[in-house]
Amino acid sequence: MPISNSAFVRSTIVLLIAGIIALLGIVGTSLWLVHKVQDYFTSYIEVREARSAASDLLSTLKDLETGQRGFVITGDQAFRGPYDAALKAVAERQAVLAEKVAGFPEYARHMPEIEKLVAAKLDELADTVAAIEQGRPADAAAQVKNDRGRVIMDQLRARLGEITADADRRMEEGVTDTLRSAGALQWTTVIGAIAIIAVLGGAIVVIAQYTRDIIVARREVEMLNATLEKRVDERTEELIRANQEVQRFAYIVTHDLRAPLVNIMGFTSELQASLASIQAYVLADDKAPSESDILEARRAASEDLPEAIGFIRSSTKKMDGLINAILKISRDGRRELKVERVDLKALAEAGAAAVGHQVGESDGIVVVDDTLPTVVSDRLSLEQVFGNLFDNAIKYRMPDRPLRISISARNTGRAGFVIEFTDNGRGIAAEDHERVFELFRRSGAQDRPGEGIGLAHVRSLMRNLGGDIVVRSELGQGTTFVLRLPPDLSKVVRSMQA
Repeated sequence: MPISNSAFVRSTIVLLIAGIIALLGIVGTSLWLVHKVQDYFTSYIEVREARSAASDLLSTLKDLETGQRGFVITGDQAFRGPYDAALKAVAERQAVLAEKVAGFPEYARHMPEIEKLVAAKLDELADTVAAIEQGRPADAAAQVKNDRGRVIMDQLRARLGEITADADRRMEEGVTDTLRSAGALQWTTVIGAIAIIAVLGGAIVVIAQYTRDIIVARREVEMLNATLEKRVDERTEELIRANQEVQRFAYIVTHDLRAPLVNIMGFTSELQASLASIQAYVLADDKAPSESDILEARRAASEDLPEAIGFIRSSTKKMDGLINAILKISRDGRRELKVERVDLKALAEAGAAAVGHQVGESDGIVVVDDTLPTVVSDRLSLEQVFGNLFDNAIKYRMPDRPLRISISARNTGRAGFVIEFTDNGRGIAAEDHERVFELFRRSGAQDRPGEGIGLAHVRSLMRNLGGDIVVRSELGQGTTFVLRLPPDLSKVVRSMQA
């Protein structure tokens, strides 16, 4: 029996109202959960900053103590640079800590005692340094040997440790609460989606009697809803992974660029000290410079200055190399991908031919399996990936056996292709399986030239292609790099833009 116009209108209005109620419920619940997550995140950031400030203060005090001990033991003014720098930084770190813990009464109550201990520690260090400067090394050594400085540092570690330990606990609880809210948000989305689907289903049943176009639209909606949750999970996983990589990258870049700067600062101080010797000789007034001044100036000109300049030049060269490596990866990440059909078997054979003479030096062979497929992807990126893997296999081969490289593939259906690049080289320790993909990080004996960017570049390229790379390896047994690659990059790009 055909549905009447009035019944159709009533059914449509009822379904519309039900859909609006479901949508408002989803939006309201989602906003509430998002607000909770924002509160958790804000609290997490504040606690992390308080913990970081406590750790920075303790680290600066350790640096201060290290510089003091170096100066006391050697009497060398070169150790005064790190000591004075750390001394200046203590007040800043202490002020930052006081600011960051102000919002936490349980942390702030420790500040008076911490400030008192820091002042006592600074007095103890200043006494020993003054003793050395006044020519009383025995007094300085006696002060270092007694337990006063150690007891103060132990107390500072205990107080600052209480802050960091409690901050760790709070951050862990914050992460747990955030995950719980995220889970609730996911369930809210699922339940809301089910409710909306039910409403849509009812509407489709009513409207199906009027037009076939609505039936087609209903099928498309069902198909989209069936894949929606998976797409949301995949996007969430990609965002989490990208955030982790950004944090690791920021730490690595900061750490590796800081090391050459520290060298430059240290040897700049040495240049300044050497310059004083030369000035004493060159800028002498009417009286002739003493023999010791002449010897000191000659030694500074022939030894100290060239050494310091050489180390500064080496450090700046290293910084330039690190920055160029970062720019290379950045440029490749911004390069527009050119999607075309790529025969992986032909590409692998071309890469093998390019390194054939190097493989032949060890009586080695390269086996390219016929299972390598043809994919729709970016040829230049894949050439760089295979080229890096070939170079790695040759660079880290075992000298006591012929090099063997094999490349095979298997089709995993919707998950795409898995390509295995295997060599019988010296292998990678289990604890370094993830480390080798980090920028400026290398594993094993550092007996081969390199900056540690090759595999980081490979992983960046693979992820730009919608895939990934992992490693299986044992020391002395060889290495297998497992590449996951989608069969059609253009579909991946469309999916990401949707």
